[in-house]
Amino acid sequence: MITTVIADGKKEYEFIDYLKKRAQSSDKNVIPVVSDILENVRENGDAAVREYTVKFDGKAPERAEIDSEQIDSIIAKCDEKYIETVKKAAANIADFHQRQVQQSWLTTKPNGVMMGQRVRGLKRVGLYVPGGTAAYPSSVLMNAIPAKIAGVQELVMCTPPQKDGTPNPDIIAAAKIAGVDRIFLMGGAQAVAAMAYGTETVPKVDKIVGPGNIFVATAKKLLYGTVDIDMIAGPSEILIVADKTADPKFLAADLMSQAEHDRLASAILLTDSAELAAQTEAELARQVQSLSRKEIIEESLRNFGAIIVCSDIAQVINFANELAPEHLEVCCADPMEYVGKLDNAGSVFLGNYSPEPLGDYFAGPNHVLPTSGTARFFSPLSVDSFVKKSSFIYYTEDALRADSADVVRFAETEGLTAHANSIKVRFED
Repeated sequence: MITTVIADGKKEYEFIDYLKKRAQSSDKNVIPVVSDILENVRENGDAAVREYTVKFDGKAPERAEIDSEQIDSIIAKCDEKYIETVKKAAANIADFHQRQVQQSWLTTKPNGVMMGQRVRGLKRVGLYVPGGTAAYPSSVLMNAIPAKIAGVQELVMCTPPQKDGTPNPDIIAAAKIAGVDRIFLMGGAQAVAAMAYGTETVPKVDKIVGPGNIFVATAKKLLYGTVDIDMIAGPSEILIVADKTADPKFLAADLMSQAEHDRLASAILLTDSAELAAQTEAELARQVQSLSRKEIIEESLRNFGAIIVCSDIAQVINFANELAPEHLEVCCADPMEYVGKLDNAGSVFLGNYSPEPLGDYFAGPNHVLPTSGTARFFSPLSVDSFVKKSSFIYYTEDALRADSADVVRFAETEGLTAHANSIKVRFED
């Protein structure tokens, strides 16, 4: 069900190359389909969105936007314990992200020069939330809460209707708790287009965030520049670093918790213990029999999973940094020892009792993370994702006169005489 690789400086890197090809592969037939949808929505607005809603979702609601009275009646259908759980998770997420808030600042110099930076939230952000089998209320919290903390003035959410044209109550409840301002029942690339271009009823946004299928991801990619986006996320992935003290039952369970997401998901164990590798493989075979998504897990592990046995923990850590995973668990005797050595990961889970699902739902750090090795240079979604910054400068006449020769020299060196003249003209006799 899963491949075991003995690291030899070659085989493990061949596996990385294989994973990269998986992440980079895309259906070229999707781009023209999505392009047509985007153009139709740009030209025809709500009518085009309604047409696609009927075509792809089965039924369009009479009114796309859900009002506050409808929201309350929808939420009444939710389980009360679920609502309490969402509120607890929201509090944890808010507490974590409050600590990321940056302040505007101003500095002054003795010569009268003032400069600084103004930080403020984006005016309007669009949040896409999938429906159907991929309806994840946790994604609503992870995207909406940092946006509101950042000071986003209006948060617009689009989510597809269910087959009967009604919304998913769990999604709507999470949206209200997270502070979403407006909710529209529409999905797919057409919803992304509606938020990017604006329609008769959907307001145009400045940025679009949230997960989705290949059509949604392609729409976001094509619309980047018209609006900002969060990131182009690839299939989910987990990497577990483990020494001989780890529990193979835990390791197997955690590997499968990611493998069940998608047939393209990747689950990898790195260890310096051949015995632990064998025990984990046996646990995978045992535990998968009782899981509801058994076929998906088995296919994911067979095609994109691996247990890689390294010579020592140092090699394990080095290889983990090469992989730069979305989720990285450290199941070692002293996990804190490795925090400063693991440079490339979206989110790190330390110890045997910090499994990845804790981060997906409840702990507080964001679960919108860079995938496909992009943790080498991308960061998780955060409050910073929803702000814009402007710098400002104030010089007195004397301060500019003192620096004028240096500015002119730079401008003339670059051949930009109008730049130089802009300075010179202020001090001509």
